[in-house]
Amino acid sequence: MNKSLPFVLLVVATSFAQAEPKKLAMDFEAAEEGTPPSQIMVVEGAITVKAMNGNKVLEIGLDPLVDANALIGDSANGSATIETRVFASKAGRSYPRFGVGVHGQSGYRLIIFAAKKELQLVKNDEVIKSVPFEWKSEAWTKLKLEVKKVAEGQWSLSGKAWSADAEEPKEAQLTHEDATLKGQGKCSIWGTPFAGTPISFDDIKIEVE
Repeated sequence: MNKSLPFVLLVVATSFAQAEPKKLAMDFEAAEEGTPPSQIMVVEGAITVKAMNGNKVLEIGLDPLVDANALIGDSANGSATIETRVFASKAGRSYPRFGVGVHGQSGYRLIIFAAKKELQLVKNDEVIKSVPFEWKSEAWTKLKLEVKKVAEGQWSLSGKAWSADAEEPKEAQLTHEDATLKGQGKCSIWGTPFAGTPISFDDIKIEVE
């Protein structure tokens, strides 16, 4: 009898087992003000933990005025979802731009471009799709971007944005199909404070495979 056979079978079975999705939820209440928690890697811009109306948030500051962004959590090697709520404000005729992304800096992003009154699906700084969206200043807005691997070479994307005090819409405002994705990289947040006021993120939820 080959005593090594059970071990071989175990290795084969393990290799075909589907990994559990990795989940991360962050509300920043336990975080110290200042440098973001270790799960957040700031790529560009002034991004810190700040107190806000008795709450703690992840804030994109004003200096320098760049397209600030940070990568969050574990890297995906497949499907990825990010959901968060965002608080921002306009000043006169100046409006902020902000959103979330998946699969690293070159992956898809779901962006609220308030000056254009649009919700946009963006990749590599190119607007792939957009729909009209009425953003409300000085109110919390929720964003959710999902990218799912349907089959080999088949990816389905959906994006939603809605008022944080309302129920999540059943249908996505933006959908898209892509057969070229590698599906690798971390989820992200993005923001450009064109209005001269901070952009705050809270209750970030991420799930990657």
